[in-house]
Amino acid sequence: MTLTASSTTPQIGDNISRQTLFWLLITNIAVLSPLFDKTTPWTLGICAICLLWRVGIYVGKVAKPPRFLVTSLALGAATTLALVSKEIGLLNALVNLLLLGYALKYIEMRNQRDVRVVVLAGYFIIALTFIDHQSNTAHLLVVTLINTCVLVTLYQDKHSLKHTAWLGSKFLLQSVPLALLLFLVLPRFAPLWLVPNMKEAQTGLSDSLAIGDIGKLTRSTELAFRASFTNAAPINAELYWRALVMENYDGVTWRQEEGIKKLQKDALLFPPSRPSPALMLNSPALMITSPDAMTSNADLMTNDPDLIKSPASIDSEGQDTAKQGKQNNKPSIRYQVIAEPSHQPWLFGLDVAYSQDDSVVNMPDYRLLALRNVDQRMSYQVESWPKAKMDLRLSARQRQINLELPSNSNPQTWVLAEQFKTQYPEPKPRLWAMMRHFNTEPFFYTLTPPPIGPQQVDDFLFENKAGFCVHYAAAFIFMARATGLPARMVTGYQGGEFNPQAGYYSVYQYMAHAWAEVWIEGEGWVRFDPTAMVAPDRIEQGFDAQFDPALSYLQESPFSSLRFKSMPWLNELRQRFASIDYYWSVWVLGFNQDRQNQVLSGILGDVTNTKIAVFMGLCISLIVLYIAYSAGLLHFSTQDDPISARYQQVCNRLARHGIKRNDSDGPNQFAQQIIEQYQHNAPQLCALMHTLTQSYVALKYQDLPADDYQAHLTEFKAAAKQLNWLLLRAKVKKKFTLA
Repeated sequence: MTLTASSTTPQIGDNISRQTLFWLLITNIAVLSPLFDKTTPWTLGICAICLLWRVGIYVGKVAKPPRFLVTSLALGAATTLALVSKEIGLLNALVNLLLLGYALKYIEMRNQRDVRVVVLAGYFIIALTFIDHQSNTAHLLVVTLINTCVLVTLYQDKHSLKHTAWLGSKFLLQSVPLALLLFLVLPRFAPLWLVPNMKEAQTGLSDSLAIGDIGKLTRSTELAFRASFTNAAPINAELYWRALVMENYDGVTWRQEEGIKKLQKDALLFPPSRPSPALMLNSPALMITSPDAMTSNADLMTNDPDLIKSPASIDSEGQDTAKQGKQNNKPSIRYQVIAEPSHQPWLFGLDVAYSQDDSVVNMPDYRLLALRNVDQRMSYQVESWPKAKMDLRLSARQRQINLELPSNSNPQTWVLAEQFKTQYPEPKPRLWAMMRHFNTEPFFYTLTPPPIGPQQVDDFLFENKAGFCVHYAAAFIFMARATGLPARMVTGYQGGEFNPQAGYYSVYQYMAHAWAEVWIEGEGWVRFDPTAMVAPDRIEQGFDAQFDPALSYLQESPFSSLRFKSMPWLNELRQRFASIDYYWSVWVLGFNQDRQNQVLSGILGDVTNTKIAVFMGLCISLIVLYIAYSAGLLHFSTQDDPISARYQQVCNRLARHGIKRNDSDGPNQFAQQIIEQYQHNAPQLCALMHTLTQSYVALKYQDLPADDYQAHLTEFKAAAKQLNWLLLRAKVKKKFTLA
């Protein structure tokens, strides 16, 4: 890019132009907008005052504020932040302090040097925002462009807003090659320090569960995570995404066992370990079972002749989806998960999940846990073993924990459980009978169940007979424990929305689910989901097959893009935009050391330090040469600036038709000669040459306001174009000469 000779230096007097002030107004809103959720009311109020004051300065209604006023605002704001820092967290307080400094510097700037400080502070805030909001990349790129346009106007303020935006975009595009090179070759070091956590509102599943909690999540359209499988994905009925295991029950709330909570708390310093199921293939205590040994809800509905097979288990081609699941005899499933920020440490995986990522802990209760809270998007690789057994041996303490029930609670359920135990002495038939009870009795699956009293399970089983997954899982676990079978609550997500554009599953908060696990001798922990007996469509086909989205998760989200799911072409467009965001997460957030080595090996072959140094040197040299050429520091020809080149082009065409300009003739003198000689023979030529010359002289030698500069530039280009066409069409030598 070549800058014109008249605009390569800052303005005379170092004053701030109106175009710079206009771009600063836009920049102030754009830079602060991504961090509105981090600002305190005091910070937001002061930023708004600064913005309104600057608008008043721009329109000429108010003067610049006195320095003592700015200083007073700064001291008052800093004191307020110090007082509330414990409530909002240290990092949030520092972010607010930075935003206040940016806003106050913005209101008191007086010259171009101050503008440069504001622009640099803006870049710093954008980088800070990117660390915390990596999913808003497109938004931040627009903010970066606007901030760059402010810098452009310090050196070229006579162009239109459109041209300034184009120039800023060109600068950003010129930085892309260097950014890509550094992203590709710089090593992935572990962080040298830990940033203190921001105090954020936690989203998604909690480590305690009361009846009604899952119901709240089913009204949320927020994305929980995405998952892409290396090979064919399991069917929807097998997509049980494990997140939390809860074993303590006080009659009202399910909670994690205290020992597991302590392991979670100490995981950063003393991460617990669990062997991979793959390592146990040759072990005497083999954990991998035969395909027929694992009991699932689909097996319950097909193996037990007393159970009714649901029409939902038959797909559109007449194939039994439960049998399709059995045909998948591969020992493991590999997939990648990209978790959205939840500000909580638990991750998601299909049973039995195992991850070798350094940032993931494989917990003893067969969950996946992040070493730190998921405060930004997190990508990790998982391998699951669907036929693996969990805990073939159960310790006395584990057995006691998973058999405990509150005393004097739910007496009717105790009686029912004793009936099952008497009629079915063996565990498996007893559990099948409990599952069948939900299928044969008039139970209903609803997200708005009637209220229940202190005896929650009794009220549900014998009075209301209506509820959602937590009701059914809690009742099933209570009955299992009452008959002497260890049982526990598992929460996570069930199902997923498949995106055919990019081949991944999106799992939303409204897909939150709860199910039961019962420990059976010789088989370990086995999953039982009573929801499959009451609402098989919910498990086999997904949430939308059971509930109307408009009455559930869309009810409180009027502007959610999920509303387009019912309109095919809009839904396809929605998924295509989601695919762009997904690929960003895969290739940028998921670009770890292994993937970096793969890419470099594809480019360089054997990766050595020497090859990387030569590759970087070559690329950086090419980038520097291109930037030097674009900035006008490197010339491959003697071509003048674009305006002079355009004028010289017209003169050369006139010379080919016998109208030559002497070296001593200035533009005005040359135009006057043409007008005197050809005003009668070629009036159109004279008029165009007069217009061209007047605009050329104004552009090259006058200090014009931005609007006048743009008007002369447009007039100059139009006259030059018309002259070129006139000289191309006409046989000029026959019409006029200088003789």
